[in-house]
Amino acid sequence: MDLSKITEQFTESIIRDMTRVALEHPGSINLAQGFPDFPAPESIKQAAIEAINKDMNQYAVTWGTAPLREAIAAKTLRHNHIKADPHKNITVTCGATEGMMASLRAIINPGDEIIIFEPFYENYGPDCLLSGATPRYIRFSPPDWSFDFNELERIFNAKTKAIIINTPNNPTGKVFSEKELRFIAGLCIKNDAIAVTDEIYEHILFDGHRHLSIASFPEMEERSITINSISKTYSLTGWRVGWVIASDRITREIRKVHDFLTVGAAAPLQAGAAFALSLGEDYYRWLTEFYQNARDTLCSSLQETDLHPYKPAGAYYIMCECADLIRQYKLQNSLELAFFLVKSIGIATVPGSSFYSNPRYGQFIIRFCFCKNPETLQKAQTYLSKIPKATPDRGI
Repeated sequence: MDLSKITEQFTESIIRDMTRVALEHPGSINLAQGFPDFPAPESIKQAAIEAINKDMNQYAVTWGTAPLREAIAAKTLRHNHIKADPHKNITVTCGATEGMMASLRAIINPGDEIIIFEPFYENYGPDCLLSGATPRYIRFSPPDWSFDFNELERIFNAKTKAIIINTPNNPTGKVFSEKELRFIAGLCIKNDAIAVTDEIYEHILFDGHRHLSIASFPEMEERSITINSISKTYSLTGWRVGWVIASDRITREIRKVHDFLTVGAAAPLQAGAAFALSLGEDYYRWLTEFYQNARDTLCSSLQETDLHPYKPAGAYYIMCECADLIRQYKLQNSLELAFFLVKSIGIATVPGSSFYSNPRYGQFIIRFCFCKNPETLQKAQTYLSKIPKATPDRGI
């Protein structure tokens, strides 16, 4: 009996698998999967608890409670300069993950293509396949993770339905510049394509970098889909509350998919999410300072090893060249190194092969996350000190 030919084309998540491996090794530090090991703000949790105590325990409106959609609209206007009607342009989803899937299913027809920058968050490739599209890849180039404008222009064609933009980017930490986004916008207009942007790390920025939403460009209002969630900004990855912002026409189709895919996000957690979005600027300043310190701590620790880190401009991940360490330990690739590090050193990471269409492209790259409290990162520094440094650092 034949099963799906689509699911045969990809594997289970390596990121989530590395978390399972870490759990099998007591005392190890999980610097693989991007979830914090510190509490979310107490006030946000209390808002959800109050909603439960008020018996907000049944289905909400499938595309999200009115208070949450109104809070999303207000925050998006304030921080992203996107005007969104909470009744016509916003769909609350079960995390940004479902938001991406519902969005792609709503716009894709047989034969369509989706452009993806790589290295990419590992869900994007399977998302394209599951939506029925053919992925087309363009590679970032370290150390600044730039891309070739001419190459991107060549990849766009009559079959291009969408391009996925993740800024700040997981796994590289790249923050797309205004010049890059305006170039992409021009290609979308020229080729009648849609920009699908994943912006969940929008408030985790370093060294003066600025987040810009392509949907804020007037010419992109009708051909942008903006995806976000409370997961990263408010340290609530397990709540699974996200949203999608799009034009009236696109939103109507996204809501159909969302309705039959998941029905709706958890009602009391939507109340907590609405409160989170009302937090003032002091919270975001604290967040930036916290993560900049975490980034600098882990970068410093990695520089003392034969892992060569690239300092990220945003998000909370660090990519490292690891060819020297692979040779030193007589291993074959980053996948073998990832298993070696968790078993022998006590640190779980993600092999770079997870982030490329061809695993060979990431065979000498490995990713660490730093969304951890200072004590965890100090402990990680102790573990990393077990790795000798035999060659000069080339990353940062």
